[in-house]
This record gives sequence, C-alpha cells and structure tokens, in this order.
Amino acid sequence: MKKHFTLGVGNYYFTIRNGGNSIMIKRKKKKEAIHAYESYQKIGKQCEWHGCWDGKKFTESSIEK
Repeated sequence: MKKHFTLGVGNYYFTIRNGGNSIMIKRKKKKEAIHAYESYQKIGKQCEWHGCWDGKKFTESSIEK
C-alpha cells in the first residue's frame, strides 16, 4: 500500500485498524504516543505499535510495561 505522506524522523507511530481501513497516528513524545496507543486499546480498537522512525526504519518497536 502506498503512503501519501512522509514519516518524520524522531516521531512515534502506531496504526489503528478499523474494518478495511487503517489510520497511522503520530506523536512527537514517546510518553504521549504510549498513552494514546493504550487508550485506543482500552476502548477495543485493534492497534499496531510501530515505534520511532529514524529515517530508514522503526526503532523502539516494543512497548515496555
């Protein structure tokens, strides 16, 4: 699937899947990204954590509890 935007270096990303659609959400701070990700999970949304974009790949691709 082609993305119609560029990923910002140093931003945290996760995806929310809703039926056939998926929405990629970004946050600048890790704490805010984790809070938003967990909030979507609590209300029953299917989410996928990507991590921090470093310009070539996602780093910090797991959430520490």
